[in-house]
Amino acid sequence: MLSAQEAFQLILKTVKPAPPVQRSLFDAWHCVLAEGTVSDLNIPPFDKALMDGFAVKSSDFRDGKATLQIQETIYAGSVPTIALQSGQTSQIMTGAPLPEGADAVVQIEHCQIDEAARSVKIDTGPMSPGKNMLPQSSVLEAGAPVLAAGTFLRPQEIGALAETGSPTVMVRPAPTVAILATGDELVAPEESPQAGQIRNSNEVMLHTQIQQADALPRPLGIARDERDHLRSKIQEGLNSDFLLLSGGVSAGERDLVPDELEQSGVRQVFHKVNLKPGKPLWFGVLERADGNPCYIFGLPGNPVSSMVCFELFVRTAIRQFMGFPSPKPQILPARLCNDFHSSGNRPTYQPAQVKWEAGEAIVSPLKTMGSADLHSTVQANAVALFATGNQHYQAGFKVDVFLW
Repeated sequence: MLSAQEAFQLILKTVKPAPPVQRSLFDAWHCVLAEGTVSDLNIPPFDKALMDGFAVKSSDFRDGKATLQIQETIYAGSVPTIALQSGQTSQIMTGAPLPEGADAVVQIEHCQIDEAARSVKIDTGPMSPGKNMLPQSSVLEAGAPVLAAGTFLRPQEIGALAETGSPTVMVRPAPTVAILATGDELVAPEESPQAGQIRNSNEVMLHTQIQQADALPRPLGIARDERDHLRSKIQEGLNSDFLLLSGGVSAGERDLVPDELEQSGVRQVFHKVNLKPGKPLWFGVLERADGNPCYIFGLPGNPVSSMVCFELFVRTAIRQFMGFPSPKPQILPARLCNDFHSSGNRPTYQPAQVKWEAGEAIVSPLKTMGSADLHSTVQANAVALFATGNQHYQAGFKVDVFLW
């Protein structure tokens, strides 16, 4: 069996980042930039008022007070027409450009306007250059880098791109991910299971996990343990960027998935990983005629195994496809909240709850009845990694955790 780290390396070696596509900013949210961007102008493009008040020369306020003659009113979107001399001021609105000669803004609350005399009395205390204003190009200079390739686009990045003249961007698109649950024992969630049957929880669970990974799920329903039906469903799923099969990858008589994938031209990259839960994990690739591969994961049928394998391995593959610079799960050291006993012949990824106390991650491993006990994950927001063997861990011991 492969170690988890060996499986990660094979996934990263096999999965290629998607070819870049051009998207408008309205369609680029939660994509990853394929190319870096630069600003086409200075930010801000002029000395900018940060509040309503009066544009002034700070040298007029030697004792913190001044009475100044009002020259004009400058609104956001307009251009000043009068340069300030000593003893002069212009009323200014938030976002408007400062007139030539001004180096500070006094907020309106410190000003008493004499409309008849077209003057303003100001008592603001000590005044220094730059107060209540943002100098030209102090945020970015024209031609300066804005965002690097590999940046995940959240609302703030989208706004920054719009501000700096990138209305369209080259991104790596989210993949389509087909989901196929297998097994004669499965029925739809809305059905009442009969003797020997269980509800198909994996499909909707994986659907949500795919959405959380910013990919596009395509549920295909249930494939029965019969070759023709399974084959037709697999062929449908191989039209997507990824195909996830749940169940049918162990060593049972009706575990038909690996053989049917081989018959469909899929090349196996690995089968079985040394971890608990999730040992039967299968991974392969179909090199399609259009040059765009389909990546296939055969996930264990037990729901906790399926969930853990998705979070560790499938999410890594999706992030690699989308062009994330660090696609592997990020390890977080966390201190055990309580004693914990672990046993087994494989490294164990235990469902766990992580909380933060005084800035430190504290982890509580959760009790579970095994990989079929989906309810044990309801309180989990992570898995904690425990080494092979029969070991007792005392409260306070630090372990590696992977946040979900």
